[in-house]
Amino acid sequence: MKMDQYISQLLYRYQCVTVPGFGAFLTEIQSAQLHQDSHSFYPPKKLISFNAYLKNNDGLLANHIAQAEKMSYEVAVTIIENQVATWKSKLNDFGAITIKNIGDLSLNAERNLVFVPSDQVNYLTSSFGLTTYVSPAVKREVYKEEIEVLEEKAPITFTPEKRSSGNFLKYAAIFVLGAGLLGAGGFFGNQYYQNQIQQETLAVQTKVQKQVEQKIQTATFIISNPLPAVTLTVSEGKMPYHVVAGAFQMEKNAEKMYDLLLKLGYPARRIPQNKHGLFPVVYKSFSSYTEAQNEMQRIKKSHNPEAWLLIQEL
Repeated sequence: MKMDQYISQLLYRYQCVTVPGFGAFLTEIQSAQLHQDSHSFYPPKKLISFNAYLKNNDGLLANHIAQAEKMSYEVAVTIIENQVATWKSKLNDFGAITIKNIGDLSLNAERNLVFVPSDQVNYLTSSFGLTTYVSPAVKREVYKEEIEVLEEKAPITFTPEKRSSGNFLKYAAIFVLGAGLLGAGGFFGNQYYQNQIQQETLAVQTKVQKQVEQKIQTATFIISNPLPAVTLTVSEGKMPYHVVAGAFQMEKNAEKMYDLLLKLGYPARRIPQNKHGLFPVVYKSFSSYTEAQNEMQRIKKSHNPEAWLLIQEL
């Protein structure tokens, strides 16, 4: 069974996909970008990260496998456990594993997991069909330099002449008139050439501009350096990050845990029975992922090492 395929399918639809006993893959949306040095446009995409502390089974992956393979939920859980054991064995033996289209996991000197995401697949469905585009730089000085060279090679000058004889002056006037016409012809010819160059320059600029505009219309780009790390936050009033004390099969046990947390001073709450028939009880809910993660770590050290994080809008 290809576990990576099922994880990939869920990453298109969900923000967090947990592999029980191993860790969770989280996604963040990155806006479209333009790299000025390489003249490259990049569409919006989902950035994938890995959290080794989110190991509790939320039922998402196991339920998806059970439906896809037409097997029981319990068998799907067993298959996941076997795959996790295989991954851990390879990490211990070789120090690294690759999960196709998701990323590479390796152990550093402190034996901590380091995740490098794959850039082969864009899991943001709204960017379907958008690819990286490279636009050549627009050169605007070439024609100007050519005109300056032509002017240096063929300057146009007029030299008046003095004559004393009347008849000679008459012929000289005819000659000057003819020369003037020739000079004017040269002047207007050069002016026509300059106008022609300007028209060609404008045509090239217009064509390139249209190509760029056609690409820009397909997505919104941010012309800046790569964005710094983003902290997960939601609009005021929504608190989708919950530090879970436990999920119980019997509602009376959930009620006991709820009463205990209230006595300990936690703003505890009970969550309605989920689709797996369990009654979750949470210590506290947060609007920020970072705050929820910090509180979960504190609770793991001080009260409950089995506490875990649930991401769900209630």
